[in-house]
Amino acid sequence: MSAIEKNKTTVDGGACGAPPPNHHLPDEVLLDYASGAADEGVSLLVATHLTLCPICRDRAAELDALGGELVENLPPADLSDDAFAKLLARLDEPGSEPAAAEPARKEQATDDATLPRVLQRYVGAAAQDIPWQPLGLGVDHVDLSVEGGSRAMLLRVPEGRAVPQHTHEGNEYVLVLQGGFSDAHGHFVRGDVEASDDSVDHRPVADGGEDCICLAVTDAPLKLTSLVGRALNRFAKL
Repeated sequence: MSAIEKNKTTVDGGACGAPPPNHHLPDEVLLDYASGAADEGVSLLVATHLTLCPICRDRAAELDALGGELVENLPPADLSDDAFAKLLARLDEPGSEPAAAEPARKEQATDDATLPRVLQRYVGAAAQDIPWQPLGLGVDHVDLSVEGGSRAMLLRVPEGRAVPQHTHEGNEYVLVLQGGFSDAHGHFVRGDVEASDDSVDHRPVADGGEDCICLAVTDAPLKLTSLVGRALNRFAKL
């Protein structure tokens, strides 16, 4: 889980008083998170969503409790007669000292109307100070440093602009932090998550009024599917 603090999922980042999201995480993702099986990028997205969604927060707690009950009900495993001696021997091996606790990603995170604190620790800045870089076609991004098989980044889509039509070579999870967007699967605003895979081919369009800022986590590149996009696929992997 790295720097993500699973137990600190109270509402922050300006979510107090806001209605709960309408689009939620799949149970299998919450279960992976509760069991520790999710990689760091997905875990970051889940932890951020849980600060904004009381429904998924309660569901994650239920799954966590269910997992604890399953572990408690497992039959005891038989140990060999020399198991304890082997454990003591391993403690004497070089490098067996307990590892120092990993420091927080950033020294301090404060309340922000866009970025919940768990996410600010990875960004290292409030929303207005994010060091955006152009991704192409008017969309800006900043990559977040996470370990594991997923890529995590913040995306900023200008108000009213459409993201190019695309599908996915793997899984994509997009969590709205500011503004909103619409596609063929619905309207997504702050706190909502859209989960997509290779069965989804869509063209998200940012709402008017303010730029749309999202946390996106993917485990494989996107694949552009418009006529122009198919030509661009050979040059870039988003």
